[in-house]
Amino acid sequence: MPDPAPSFSPAAAMPERRDGRPLPARGRSRTRLTVAAVYLGTMMATIAISIVNVALPAIQSALGAELAQIQWVVGSYALCLSAFMLSAGPIGDRFGRKRVWLAGVGLFMAGSAISATASSLPFLIAGGAVQGLAGALVIPGALAILTQAFPDPQARARVIGGWSSFSAVSLVLGPMLGGLLVEHVGWPSIFLINLPVGLAAFLLGSLGIAESADPDVTGLDPAGQALSAVILGSLTYALIGAGPMGWGAGPVLAAFGLCGAGLAAFVLVERRAAHPALPIALFRNGEFALANLASFVLGFTAYSSLFLFSLFLQQIQGWSAAQTGWRLTPVFIAMALAATAFGRVAGRFGLRPMMLAGYLLIGVAMLAMAGFTPTTPYAAVAALFALLGIGMGLAVPATGAAAMQAAPRERSGVASATMNALRQSGMTIGIALLGTVMAGRAVARLGERLAGTGVADAATAAAEAVQRHRMPAGLPLTPEAFTGLLRGASADGFAAAVAIAGLLALLAAAMLGLDQWRERRLSRPSPPQGPAREEFRA
Repeated sequence: MPDPAPSFSPAAAMPERRDGRPLPARGRSRTRLTVAAVYLGTMMATIAISIVNVALPAIQSALGAELAQIQWVVGSYALCLSAFMLSAGPIGDRFGRKRVWLAGVGLFMAGSAISATASSLPFLIAGGAVQGLAGALVIPGALAILTQAFPDPQARARVIGGWSSFSAVSLVLGPMLGGLLVEHVGWPSIFLINLPVGLAAFLLGSLGIAESADPDVTGLDPAGQALSAVILGSLTYALIGAGPMGWGAGPVLAAFGLCGAGLAAFVLVERRAAHPALPIALFRNGEFALANLASFVLGFTAYSSLFLFSLFLQQIQGWSAAQTGWRLTPVFIAMALAATAFGRVAGRFGLRPMMLAGYLLIGVAMLAMAGFTPTTPYAAVAALFALLGIGMGLAVPATGAAAMQAAPRERSGVASATMNALRQSGMTIGIALLGTVMAGRAVARLGERLAGTGVADAATAAAEAVQRHRMPAGLPLTPEAFTGLLRGASADGFAAAVAIAGLLALLAAAMLGLDQWRERRLSRPSPPQGPAREEFRA
């Protein structure tokens, strides 16, 4: 069983020397700079995830984009983040965790500048891709740097708990700032706030982080890295393209075929690679394998849900960007509070029960959201958002701590990259698949309702309306009547998407519960043997 993670305290989290003696004052000061730098770098990458979702309808309207294209605005970031994260750990382990992390922070600021100045959708998607590539260096590097700076398991658990809390606070700030900036300044401004945060993280990291590397135990796998990008990229293209083109379209089938071929080649390459991009040997540890499977589910369900929630609040219930930002905060406030209390609760009950409770709450909350309609009172929406946030506040730190503690310390960079890559891959696939499911269900329902009003070629009109979220020309309906039909159909699509996510989270909870049951059964004392049994009989 992994070590419990007590509540976070910066003072209590100060590390010791490897011989057990406390660090001198200068060492403690440098460690504080390290923690501050890592937290700010994580804040920059985290805000980029939550703030863009609030701006999606404004970007769609300003650039005249379809829903599938808007999926790529978020998907390009998530795709590059997850695809290149497998190599980020080995690169940091081999060339220096500080050096690579600082390079990631600088590259992230460059990607933010590209996005802020983008005048067309391709440039905006390219900026997101650069941010994703940079995030692949920043996010796993955070846990690797903290693991190296805090060799004591208890102190490490506390500081990781604080890292999770800071991430949750960043998620709260993202939608609120994003909504206000979109309404009062314009959507390009949401990318500019990354620049001062990134600069502060870069300067503090340059001063505080101690360089560490393990070049003898890690190596690069360019073939495996390239194939992982092909697999995830082709799969994402197929899942998003299936929305406007259909599942049987030639490009979609070709992308699925490329994904399958890439997967087969990836398995062959990884079996023979001296230093595989995906460390198959680590998955022989049952605890590490289960934690990483849970991490994928966490990305697919909870992380991708932010994309769905923004569309629901703005395009289905009709709130503005600023109002949507405030109405998303129950998710992140509840997550921050749960993450803050996580260490104390986990210290009493253990990491495994916290993981189980987290995924169970996520599944229940998302299944209940399938009942949302355009007129659902916000009190009910906020309650389920808060329930989801509590589940995330338990699941995120528990999953991260379980994965890192199950891996050897000298493989911390690889283990962190693997866990985060699987979680971000889950988010990438979740945005692509759940967005397509939402759009497909909405098109089908809207087509049925338009046909019932006598609209000719209702299916084509419904597809245009859902993809561009506007009323096609020539419909014999008033704008008010059409808006009601479109919102109702989109709500049906939202229900289908969150129901799939909720069921997957419950499946993960069932697997965690079964694993706990098996562990408890194996830990029971055996019945008396030999003479002791005979004495018992007598």
